[in-house]
Amino acid sequence: MTYKNIFSYLIILATITACSGLKYSAIGVDIPPDAKTVSIKTFQNNASLVNLKLSNEITTLLKDKFQSQTKLDIIDSRGDLQFEGEITNYSVSATAIGEDKAAMNRLTITVRVTYINKLDEKKNFEQSFARYADYDSSKNLSEVEDNLVTQICEVLIDDIFNKAVGNW
Repeated sequence: MTYKNIFSYLIILATITACSGLKYSAIGVDIPPDAKTVSIKTFQNNASLVNLKLSNEITTLLKDKFQSQTKLDIIDSRGDLQFEGEITNYSVSATAIGEDKAAMNRLTITVRVTYINKLDEKKNFEQSFARYADYDSSKNLSEVEDNLVTQICEVLIDDIFNKAVGNW
């Protein structure tokens, strides 16, 4: 090996070693360095129209987001970061009106989230998040529901995650 190759190798090794000490590698994530755990309670479904899978889907997606984007351990209760919430709205409404009928329908999901950061109380919040997806009114909700719910939930989870620990 030439001195140039050895020097390049040492620079790369030093960079990797220096970066490995970082608690979080995701850009734009602001989690206190002392935070070790997150607890996410099951989201209760209190909407007047109930989708039986929704509570589990939102809870699971939020846990998956923290598992994939942070190094926090997910525990059942009393985490350094704590989430609990409820589904407050699950509704379908007509959006685009065509000739004597709706051309598009809109599925809307709203969740209310309470977030507690035991290490930085200024970051605590209680907030509602709402997202929707439109679909052709010629289709029954049951035909498109699973896909729409997944699509909406993924965006809701991004909103919740970014509000809690995003640093954009």
